[in-house]
Amino acid sequence: MNPANAENLFEKGLKFFSGSGDEAGSAASALSSDEISQAFKQALTMGAKKVVAQLGQEGGFNADPDVHIPLPEQFSVVQTTLEKVGMSYLVDDLELKLNRAAEKAVPEARALFLDAIAEMTFADAKQIYKGPEDSATRYFRDKMADPLADKMRPVIRDKLSEAGAVQAYDKLMSKYQSMPFVPDVQANLTDYATEKGIEGIFHYMAEEESAIRQDPAKQTTDLLKRVFGSR
Repeated sequence: MNPANAENLFEKGLKFFSGSGDEAGSAASALSSDEISQAFKQALTMGAKKVVAQLGQEGGFNADPDVHIPLPEQFSVVQTTLEKVGMSYLVDDLELKLNRAAEKAVPEARALFLDAIAEMTFADAKQIYKGPEDSATRYFRDKMADPLADKMRPVIRDKLSEAGAVQAYDKLMSKYQSMPFVPDVQANLTDYATEKGIEGIFHYMAEEESAIRQDPAKQTTDLLKRVFGSR
């Protein structure tokens, strides 16, 4: 498919849903509203699976500057203090373990994405087409954010423990608190990593939505090509 000669998925879909343009009438006779909606769901499903696979692999968070999870802001004083005594490696080790835990928890999002897409009605799809550029991502956030946190949190907690992050945190804070005149620092690492993990998921889901809206090359299934292919 030549992108230069193809109408992007959302432009064509909007015509279908709004019934505007000469193409809409001919399209309606060849395609059902269910086919149009299913094609849209296929595009979102492929995008969601890609995001989960990307972030759920080793380095998915840790090696990606766009979603890498730094230690909580209040740890900056800990890092500065330990750097002065040559122990910044303790901070680096804890940060790595936070990212690894998020990577292990990301696959929990897959089923929730698929459920949210399956539950999407024709009216939902129509509203997403007509809404802002990140309408699908907002839809997923509304449907998924709370249950996703509930599913990711215990995985992150367990992985932090398995990876030695709890021990790393205790060791880090023990060294830090042994320094004279340092301020108290507290952080819930599980909740923090869960929140940052979810932010990373929706960061890339928004990018996938943008690509689906703009790039006809995303049309990789027979149904997508039929519904949203070039004229």
